[in-house]
Amino acid sequence: MSEVTHAPGAITVRNEAAPSKLRVDELAPSFSELVHSHFAWWQARHNGDSRGADAAYREHLRRFQDAHGLVVSSFWASHLESAVVLTERRRTLFRRSTLSFHRETDWATRRYPEVAAELHRCDELAVRARTVLTGVRQRICLHLVAASAAHLLSLVDQASAPKDEAETKDALKREQDAIDKAWRYYEQAANGQAQIVYFAGMAAVALAISVSAVLFLSVEQWKVSVAALVAGAVGAVISVVQRINTGGFHVEYDVGRPYAFFLGGLRPLIGGVFAIAVAFAFDSGILHLPIAQPDTEQKHLALIVVSFLAGFSERWAQDTLTTALPQAAANPAAPTPAEGG
Repeated sequence: MSEVTHAPGAITVRNEAAPSKLRVDELAPSFSELVHSHFAWWQARHNGDSRGADAAYREHLRRFQDAHGLVVSSFWASHLESAVVLTERRRTLFRRSTLSFHRETDWATRRYPEVAAELHRCDELAVRARTVLTGVRQRICLHLVAASAAHLLSLVDQASAPKDEAETKDALKREQDAIDKAWRYYEQAANGQAQIVYFAGMAAVALAISVSAVLFLSVEQWKVSVAALVAGAVGAVISVVQRINTGGFHVEYDVGRPYAFFLGGLRPLIGGVFAIAVAFAFDSGILHLPIAQPDTEQKHLALIVVSFLAGFSERWAQDTLTTALPQAAANPAAPTPAEGG
């Protein structure tokens, strides 16, 4: 189905003003209670007398919106106590706007396990989107979830269900594809957000390394190690940026922002350590620079280059260090004149 079908007579309150505050002694109704209240109101209206039920439903809806935010999207089943609703708490000075997905469909789907299974997928996606995503991406994903859940519930509602089983299967297949598409959007959005946090961790540590290095450049014996550390950290950052641009970099986004920031901070440290090790291997003579007659300046520039490469590619650094020990064993130190006789 291409559109969300609302049960006849169902009302969605859209009040642009902020919801009133709940009194301390006034408990908010659960979504199940709201669904039961709506169904009683709908039944009473269908029977021609909804005055008492209308007041009760509107009171339940007011209290529910006070606790969870305004109802911005909804579908109410017409023959059973079932519904899906998306609510939004509007942004205030100290709180961001938040969306919440609510579903109560067990009565309508007890004979339709395929539909129930897809609605459970909607639940999982809504939980992940609300926990992991933020801002516009969260809003888009939750609206996609609410639309798919409403379409699924409409397949088992008497007022909007397809006419035959074949049409139902076709509609269910379309909704499965739509949920798959929403999952792909979530994964891409979550990975993109995690990449930003990961990069922030890298940039913060790389900047700290660079600032700290300035304090030690005046010490002559530390110049090689400090320059290698900075070059390796910068190489690690450039390596990740290149992989992000090519779409080949993925971050575990369900672990939370602090952990992603921590992992990002480790990357330039690891690159810097490998760079120092490789630079020392060349500077000590264990490995030899491919320069015919290097002077001091050329040697230092070459060490910066290999340090950058070590940070840029950990695999290259590991392979280089792996070859260092066999070469050192195969080329023992030259004998002194006394030893040579």
